[in-house]
Formats: sequence, structure tokens, C-alpha cells
Amino acid sequence: MINALLDVLAGLLGRRPPYLQVAALCLRGPQQAREVLVVSSLGTGRWILPKGWPMRGRSLAQAALREAWEEAGVKGKVSKRPVGRYTYLKEGGRGLPKRCEVRVFLIEVDKIEDHYPEAGRRKRRWVGPAEAAQMVAEPELGRMFGVLEANRSCSKPPNRLPRLPM
Repeated sequence: MINALLDVLAGLLGRRPPYLQVAALCLRGPQQAREVLVVSSLGTGRWILPKGWPMRGRSLAQAALREAWEEAGVKGKVSKRPVGRYTYLKEGGRGLPKRCEVRVFLIEVDKIEDHYPEAGRRKRRWVGPAEAAQMVAEPELGRMFGVLEANRSCSKPPNRLPRLPM
């Protein structure tokens, strides 16, 4: 509802391009039993993917891998290109929320550590894609999880999730 209202206002007043963030879609397990890692956000405690801002001196993929480490203790192999994207409104300290476009990078998890920079500040959970879709607030992200769930029964995993409309 609020997104629709902001879109109408943006159409009338002009729209600032969205802020760019990167996220880590961390996966483990065989195709038929694939699990997704979700973490709690620091502010509201809602379930999200590990994500953050681009980092100077790192590619977007490397920044996503770094966020996965800092927020969830994940080590693994990251895709060079995003597998999808979604938008959300980031609550700011003052003024209107910021519209963010999040580019999502796939991480095949090799190892998960118990000691990492934000340990104790966030919860983390491994869940199936269908459950993850129900846990997150962003509809576009939920649809990405739906695609993962639909592909669990395929013998060959998709190399790219479909681009979602913005």
C-alpha cells in the first residue's frame, strides 16, 4: 500500500533512482532438499537475506559474500552475476524511507562459522524455500524463493532465477 502511494507521488514529483544494495542467497544441501539461510534484521528483527551496501575495492559479488560472512558466518562460492533482484523501502533515521534495489548473488555454502562479526546480534535459520517465502516481507524476494521451491524437484538446478518486474 505504501509502495503504491510512493510510486504515485514519485510519478508526480519525479523519482530519485533507487539506492543499490547487495544480498547473499546462501544455499546448502542437495537439489531436492535445498535450504536457504535467512537472518534477522538488526532494527526490526524481521527475516531477511544477509545484505548491505556495495564496498569500495570489491565487486558486487564480493561485497555480497562479505555480507554473508559478517551477518551469518558463511563461507562459500559466490556467483559472479546476480541471480535476481528485488526492491524494498529502507527505514531511515529521519525523513522518508529510502527505496533500495537489492541485487541478489547466489552463494553455495562450504562452511558456516559460529564466531563472526555480528554473532549474537542476529538470529539465523536454515529453512526450505517455501518457508523462507512465507517469512520475508518483500513480495519479490518471496517469489524468488518460490522459484527455488519449484526447482527442487528438477534434476538440474537453474543457473539463474528469473528477473522480477520492478
